[in-house]
Amino acid sequence: FSESPLYSQTPPTSPVSVATAGASSTAAAAGGGGYVIQGGYVLGAGGTPTAGGGGGGQSYSSPNSRAPPATPTTQRFKYCDVLFPQVQWLCDNYEGAEGVSLPRCTLYYHYLLHCQEQKLEPVNAASFGKLIRSVFMGLRTRRLGTRGNSKYHYYGLRIKSGSPLLRLMDEQQHMAMRQQPFSQKNRVKPVQKSQGITNGTVGGIGQQQGSTLCDISAQVQQYQQFLEASKQLPDFVEIDLQDRTLPGGILLEHLKAFQTLYREHCEAILDVMVNLQFTLVETLWKSFWRFSQSNDAESLNLHNESEKRLPKSCLVVLCKFEPVLRWTRECDNLLYQTLVEILIPDVLRPIPSALTQAIRNFAKSLENWLTGAMMNIPEEMVRIKVVCIGSFSQTLRRYTSLNHLAQAARAVLQNSAQINQMLSDLNRVDFNNVQEQASWVCQCEDSLIQRLEQDFKATLQQQNSLEQWATWLDSVVSQVLKPYEHNPMALPKAAKVFLLNWSFYSSMVIRDLTLRSAASFGSFHLIRLLYDEYMYYLIEHRVAQARGETPIAVMVIYGDISIVNMEMEQSIFCIIVKS
Repeated sequence: FSESPLYSQTPPTSPVSVATAGASSTAAAAGGGGYVIQGGYVLGAGGTPTAGGGGGGQSYSSPNSRAPPATPTTQRFKYCDVLFPQVQWLCDNYEGAEGVSLPRCTLYYHYLLHCQEQKLEPVNAASFGKLIRSVFMGLRTRRLGTRGNSKYHYYGLRIKSGSPLLRLMDEQQHMAMRQQPFSQKNRVKPVQKSQGITNGTVGGIGQQQGSTLCDISAQVQQYQQFLEASKQLPDFVEIDLQDRTLPGGILLEHLKAFQTLYREHCEAILDVMVNLQFTLVETLWKSFWRFSQSNDAESLNLHNESEKRLPKSCLVVLCKFEPVLRWTRECDNLLYQTLVEILIPDVLRPIPSALTQAIRNFAKSLENWLTGAMMNIPEEMVRIKVVCIGSFSQTLRRYTSLNHLAQAARAVLQNSAQINQMLSDLNRVDFNNVQEQASWVCQCEDSLIQRLEQDFKATLQQQNSLEQWATWLDSVVSQVLKPYEHNPMALPKAAKVFLLNWSFYSSMVIRDLTLRSAASFGSFHLIRLLYDEYMYYLIEHRVAQARGETPIAVMVIYGDISIVNMEMEQSIFCIIVKS
């Protein structure tokens, strides 16, 4: 190939079809669009090259009919008939995105697997690179990785959320983790602030020692596309003293120092979470609350630096001061809500199982880490911190379980045979009998129940996607809670009543399907689990919005028992599926 591009691309009218302005009339005859290739050939929508530009306009509709003279130009484009499937495959599986990258070798490996499955003749790596740059204009290349182990990456490109390549990446990640030695699995990077100060200490945090917690920070580049890494920590309000006098021995400077240190501490936690360095959270907690079992020089220097800014004696006194306790709870709720939105920005979007498992293991370790780091801190502060971290832990576990259910349900909703069977079984359910039995308990309007039944059947018949089902569920919540949207005091009670009614009605329908030995009972049970939990998720956010609080704070106020119920139901469902 010459130094000039393999083919030129005019402004596209769709991801694949490209207007061929300037090409000959044969380009228009090729299907209204295509790629203009060197030498006057046009790759039409059917993937067949046509000759243009004054050569008589002869078209070649199949590989066997390509019989022009064997000139260098025609030999150069002997792969024209396979270019269009490759372009279509790229547009179906990849998309441009800022701040993410993909290894160049991984992309070519995916392409070779695609060609092998489709029995296509692959082009070499150099030609494939030109093809990628022509499809995704302005794509940049970066060399990423540690010294001696770096690779070239396409920066600004990621795999689409619905692509089957995500599962392939996940399987490769598992293989890599199994083949790595234990010492490499727990390798983490030190965290440093821009001024060299982290959490009120100099030099940042050193390398974490071995831990049983799965550490995936070494693969952060591959998981970055699933995070909302650009999200910033909201501003903290000032401590409201409410006309209270400061405790004895505490000056206003000490109060200001506590606010500054705690802000830096929260920012440091956000930094390590963005880099998936979960094991460093415990180290940050121990550093801030001055818990140390080591007498090495680095630990002593960190401790001395913290003492200069805020002595531990003052820290202990402030941890008993009511305005400080209230302010700390508000800051923790903001921090943990931000972390949830970073780690799980969309509960319905597919997440690799390795990342999901790492998040769940991290959530299970949080409370033990925190209580261990605050052994010498007053009980009043420990109690506040434990309640907030417990809500954060439960939220992570519940959202990852919801995401797992969503991906299982997505497979059902994309199966036409299962949808038709579900619709057939649902039409045999006696909804009049269900309404008669449930009306005494729920006291819901008949018109509302009938409308929900009809909407559910219509949505099922249309074979809508998971995202379309989510939109329908959101509209149901909006419709039911609309009378209370301007009454934040009555909204939580109305939301609870709606959740109970929704659960009761769905249980009655599942019971009827069970008694009728419906063939689609397993599919209905899975869909019911997902919709129940997603309803809870929607109402949780509606209540938080009405009260002007974060969903994490709402869970602290009202408690969260759904995680226990859902995990029990998931276990039962797994037993049903296996049997």
